[in-house]
Amino acid sequence: MKETSPIYPKAFIPYGTWGSSWFPAWHTSALAEVDIARFAAEAMAYIMGKRNVPISELEYLVSGSTIPWLYKFWNSPYLSHCLGHRLPGFHIEQACATGLQIIAKAAAHLQGGAQDVVGVLAFDKTSNSPAGVFPNQGTYRRTEVLSDIWDNFGYDPATGQQGFNQATGETAMIACAGRTSRKYKLDFKEVAELSCHRYQQYFEAKDTGILNKTMVPMQVLDVRGKKLGMVDDDYGVRRYASLDQFLTERQLDTCVAAGGQTHASDGMATLLVTTEEKARELSPEPDISIQFIASAEDRAQAGYMSESPVLAVGKLFAKTGFSVKDMVAIYDHNPFAVTDVVFAKSFDCDWHDMNNTGCPMIYGHPQGPTLVRATIEALEHAVTKGGGYVLVFGCAAGDVGIAGIFKVTDNRGGK
Repeated sequence: MKETSPIYPKAFIPYGTWGSSWFPAWHTSALAEVDIARFAAEAMAYIMGKRNVPISELEYLVSGSTIPWLYKFWNSPYLSHCLGHRLPGFHIEQACATGLQIIAKAAAHLQGGAQDVVGVLAFDKTSNSPAGVFPNQGTYRRTEVLSDIWDNFGYDPATGQQGFNQATGETAMIACAGRTSRKYKLDFKEVAELSCHRYQQYFEAKDTGILNKTMVPMQVLDVRGKKLGMVDDDYGVRRYASLDQFLTERQLDTCVAAGGQTHASDGMATLLVTTEEKARELSPEPDISIQFIASAEDRAQAGYMSESPVLAVGKLFAKTGFSVKDMVAIYDHNPFAVTDVVFAKSFDCDWHDMNNTGCPMIYGHPQGPTLVRATIEALEHAVTKGGGYVLVFGCAAGDVGIAGIFKVTDNRGGK
């Protein structure tokens, strides 16, 4: 295995102490009716219990979400109260980069030596997202009402790019993908083939039970403790019968069609960042070591969000000396199939070998926890491969790209 000097030499993730809810599409599950922050914190306690990790082991909490929630002012200290263990901590949001960003911030915090066990908790609920009322001296109305999800997805205030077009279904985000497709001269046939392959990967992993290693079914209760329903599937995921269905879909913009883009959903995901010693102590498989090696961010030209991961990964490789060929697993947050084709073309790699057990383009996009779930699945896949280096990356609003590298070492011998 290639050696390099890690940027986070003290940061480890105890194998098997993680978990994620399934990501039901918006308004398809009981998650649409609950306080998502409280649910996520209680779900984290539930997951840690199933992993035999006492909540009392946690010394700090780094949380992340992107959609306003009740009592957000109180952020991580309130979440830890709901978790059942009062902790210090802080909250981060960076659109769809949030999940990997909070892992990196937890690693940096641990690197400073203040704590030995840092909890990472990410969540978001696109269902019933709030509308905000803002005073605005710059408009004749003096007041702006903003629907948090749809208005932000449809309009980029930094560039003034086109908002939601009801006739075409296009948003500012879709326009970014189309613009990047034209820059890289993508072929819609290849994008459709990739979309079809991503669905096949997801359903194969689901049908064989691989996802059960990381996904945790959860009962949702109301404030009285009454059962509202189970969240035990990525509800809303479509099934396509053949490649022809992808090829015949109407393009909303260049190389962007319904089968090649993600959908809004709800969910949470959690993991721990600890010292090497604590990782061995807390993991059910102490002979599996997972070290967070490095992370990097970069920003693309305005309006080219789907290109930003290429810049972030390129920067990360330049910092560490790694290349795509050194990776045993590559997973990403891909709101569009275009993102993966552009990445594969830029680094001369085979997109068939990415996202082996699923990706957000298929199972949904609750923003905050998306890259945490992708990271967990990537690390689990690397373990099944016997270890190696793992690359996780994604894009975010503002044309930002983020990337991270993890090292998985399996010392279990004959297993």
